Amino acid sequence: MWMVELGLLPTEERLEARAAHRTRLMALREEGIVRMAGPLSDDSGALIVFDVESRPELDQLLSADPYFSTTGVRVVSAREWNPFLS
Repeated sequence: MWMVELGLLPTEERLEARAAHRTRLMALREEGIVRMAGPLSDDSGALIVFDVESRPELDQLLSADPYFSTTGVRVVSAREWNPFLS
């Protein structure tokens, strides 16, 4: 499992791309790939939990979503996570 932390800026490009990004995350949730996702309360960032086994799988998911290369969106960190409760 991987936690991806995003840094967000209130750019027009990001706000325009957000709806399509959220639709994609909901589809990935239906497939069991995204466990949780959402913005920080001040909208300065977001956290997404992906249920994939490897960094290459994660990178492929991130590169397939144009949101991650949109002005105003920055991947701050991507860390492997081993939860013991879910």
